[in-house]
Amino acid sequence: MTTTLAAPGKRNPVHRKENSPPWVRPAVFGLLALTAVLYFWDLTASGFGNSFYAAAVQSGTQNVEAWLFGSLDSGNVLTVDKPPAALWVGTLFARIFGFSSFTVLAPQALMGVASVGLLYLTVRRVSGPVPGLLAGAGLALTPVAALMFRFNNPDALLVLLLIAAAYFTVRAVEKASPAWLALAGVAVGFGFLTKMMQAFLVLPAFALAYLVAAPTSLGKRLLHLLYAGLAVVVSAGWFVALVAIWPASTRPYIGGSTGDSLLELALGYNGLSRIFGGEGGAGGGGGGGFAGGGNTMFGGSSGLGRMFGASFGTEVSWLLPAALIGLVAGLWFTRRAARTDRTRAALLLWGGWLLVTGVVFSFMSGIVHPYYSVQLAPAIAAVVAISGHALWRGRANQAPRAVFGAMIAVTAVWSFVLLDRTPDWFPALRWVIVVLGLLVATAVVVGVPPLRKAVAVLAAASVLTLGIGTTAYAVDTAAQPHTGSIPTSGPATTSFGGGFGGGFGGGGRGGEDQTSSELTQLLASTTTKWAAATTGSQSAASLELASGKSVIGIGGWSGSDPAPTLAEFQQYVADHQISYYVDGGRGGGPSGGGSSDITEWVATNFTATTVGNQTVYDLTK
Repeated sequence: MTTTLAAPGKRNPVHRKENSPPWVRPAVFGLLALTAVLYFWDLTASGFGNSFYAAAVQSGTQNVEAWLFGSLDSGNVLTVDKPPAALWVGTLFARIFGFSSFTVLAPQALMGVASVGLLYLTVRRVSGPVPGLLAGAGLALTPVAALMFRFNNPDALLVLLLIAAAYFTVRAVEKASPAWLALAGVAVGFGFLTKMMQAFLVLPAFALAYLVAAPTSLGKRLLHLLYAGLAVVVSAGWFVALVAIWPASTRPYIGGSTGDSLLELALGYNGLSRIFGGEGGAGGGGGGGFAGGGNTMFGGSSGLGRMFGASFGTEVSWLLPAALIGLVAGLWFTRRAARTDRTRAALLLWGGWLLVTGVVFSFMSGIVHPYYSVQLAPAIAAVVAISGHALWRGRANQAPRAVFGAMIAVTAVWSFVLLDRTPDWFPALRWVIVVLGLLVATAVVVGVPPLRKAVAVLAAASVLTLGIGTTAYAVDTAAQPHTGSIPTSGPATTSFGGGFGGGFGGGGRGGEDQTSSELTQLLASTTTKWAAATTGSQSAASLELASGKSVIGIGGWSGSDPAPTLAEFQQYVADHQISYYVDGGRGGGPSGGGSSDITEWVATNFTATTVGNQTVYDLTK
């Protein structure tokens, strides 16, 4: 059965352009064009998406230092609670084309199209153009991908960088190239500068694939991995070092950290506390200071079933059962293949990515959100495409046919279960899928006559069955506007979805946070360094986007970051650098902490007035 996936003792040939049939290039362009339509269609319906990051992009267009550090305000009081790589890209785009809803969201859509294309190239090098196209389409049509590639969270850039790292690793495995492997390390390092330690979840899989399959001695394989590790450290560490050596008095406070340290933020709030729970930091721009198992917006209960549960299931798990079956079967059928067998190496790479990331997400006790699962989407799509194609090639034997039929049947049944969670949304669709899937699975297992038309029809039916459920959900996701800090995919009829968080107007499926026109005009007319201050980064972000002026988000995301201190705030007021204090702001988690003293001082020393529907204190009087 080893010959099902690769001939024993032979390395799989690299699939090159000159070996491709003429239909491949138009098919690839078609895939990318349709992906672009899906991700760009009515993009601005979501307004500014996540106002927290949109405001940081706006600030970056107004001040270079705010661009460098990822400051929420152009006056550089404090940063967002993530490293700024995604903001570097978004701000550059907005600087070139002007700041608007479209320029805030379009970079992520472009990253989505690039991710689909790069995944195609990566899978194609091992398995050929058909699996490459299937993998690209599988990623594009995963609901959480259709969500996050139309939204301005950092996850879009993270996924693109990790797929790039996978491509570089595949190239490295082909000829035991330390240069390609170092490039993979660089891509992962910049992934760290996008979303910190979440980027490192793929490293065990990449290292294992290279260690097992690179065609060179064990000593050289280990040495090449050491080089790649150094590349990760350098490409991730230069910015950490820059923040550490930059005088703290002349740069913004690192939002979300307890000690104004980017390294502490990486290891604490955005690192170990995400996995093991606990506070781990003062901030929480990714979603507030709530535990991971509290509700569906925060992952639901931890355990092996989390990726299939109410929180993550419809986001990413449509093809997950098929991927797990295909991964086990692929590794079993290649157990006697040569060490350098590239199909097995690809399964180790993508399967390791899937298993390590999936297990970590499943058992995280700290903050976790359903949209994190977009990091699983490339691995699921690649494993299904590689293993499914290989099993289809081996359909002359009963065992591959049975496994492939099981992949189709399980996908159909699981699609029925997922669609049944929204029973009022296209209720007939789940029945069509399950009936079609079981019929196709039976035909695959029984076998069809070796007639070209019969085989083509069965192959098309198999692909249709695997993809129809996730496609329907992805298209409906793209048709919905999403705002807030915790967007979710699926139709608007789902019991949870759209967004979570917001400033003065809240977040949700439609439109961005709202600020009264009277307050907007008041802040827009100011000439001070900061138009206003308010409690919490989200509230400040809403005011910044409405007025176009810099606003201090006292205390960061949760209102408990020690920035600015009371003494610093009093000095800003004494120097006439802040015009107004807007009461009623909030963060993503429990308010108070570092912001409460400032609130009390303002209320004691200044007179409150009402502007629109907000209580405002004039700090210039």
